[in-house]
Amino acid sequence: MAAVKEIRAWQRMLSGRRLDLLDPSPLDVELSDIAHGLARVARWNGQTFGDHAFSVAQHSLVVEEIFRRLNPAATADDLAMALLHDAPEYVIGDMISPFKAVVGGGYKSVERRLEAAIHLAFRLPPHPSKALKDAIKKADRVSAYFEATLLAGFTVEEARKFFGQPRGITADMLLMTPLTVTEAQALFVARFQTIDDMRKG
Repeated sequence: MAAVKEIRAWQRMLSGRRLDLLDPSPLDVELSDIAHGLARVARWNGQTFGDHAFSVAQHSLVVEEIFRRLNPAATADDLAMALLHDAPEYVIGDMISPFKAVVGGGYKSVERRLEAAIHLAFRLPPHPSKALKDAIKKADRVSAYFEATLLAGFTVEEARKFFGQPRGITADMLLMTPLTVTEAQALFVARFQTIDDMRKG
């Protein structure tokens, strides 16, 4: 009988950690790996204007900024979860929405396990409450509107159709010029540390 070949389901991170995608442990989650990975993952499959890709790290900073402006009573834990809302993508990449629809439930189950491990690593609930998730998603859609119109070639009419019309937020409030990888990575780490200090305070 032929030996069954073992399938590798873990990824080695630059921190030296080995993160198992099927059974991720909070002990294998490092902020440095998250920031490094997200700064190198491009939104919109890289189909954006500018000298640099608009990274998931920068998108996360923009979403947290929007969330904070729309939810002035948000706790530091809420802000941390807003900043980390796409953190699983440091492992699985940023699949565009049409492809997620094609792939279906398997992708979501892996994403949820990674989300739980990441949150637990930073002393957060495994998943946001429905109300918090909805509020973060609203901020995400506002960011998507501005990314679509300013960077990804969408018309205003198209962006309104897919993401809605932002209210109370304007592009000049946000960091929309694509940053270099190192700038996005450093700003993500700095913002996380600021929020974490608020949580400890």
